[in-house]
Amino acid sequence: MSDASTAAVHVLTLADIDFDAARRLLAHHALELVRVDDGNAIPGSYWGECEAGVIAHTVYARADTPVHSLLHEACHLIVAGPARRPSIHTDASDSQMEEDATCYLQIVLADALAGVGRERLMADMDAWGYTFRLGSTRAWFDRDADDARAWLQERGQLPPQA
Repeated sequence: MSDASTAAVHVLTLADIDFDAARRLLAHHALELVRVDDGNAIPGSYWGECEAGVIAHTVYARADTPVHSLLHEACHLIVAGPARRPSIHTDASDSQMEEDATCYLQIVLADALAGVGRERLMADMDAWGYTFRLGSTRAWFDRDADDARAWLQERGQLPPQA
């Protein structure tokens, strides 16, 4: 995302939320959240800069990492499952279906973080530049994500009442 567009919209970052709450959420899914010092490169980051990184069972993030990025990368590991996680380094996507399931799950899990929630996360995803064929994250989630939801349900990866 360019500097001009980030100046226009403040997306929530790890600094804006309770780090320990994020760590507990990931631990619930057998993942570790590691804080990277400001200014240091984020290990396992596919996009670089402030984007979260993944290596095996670990998600790496800095204070300036967007919450949507943290959740997205964590959800890649969740949908990959424990057996495949050890082989993951930086690029966790296996298929378009898995990518869709990741996007769906990150929206659902946002509700578990105080001050975030799915509405804010979807707005941040749109501001950051996620693209969906219906034009917005909300439209995709509401009207075009049945396959992602079903994929997650079949694998038992949706929280109750998601």
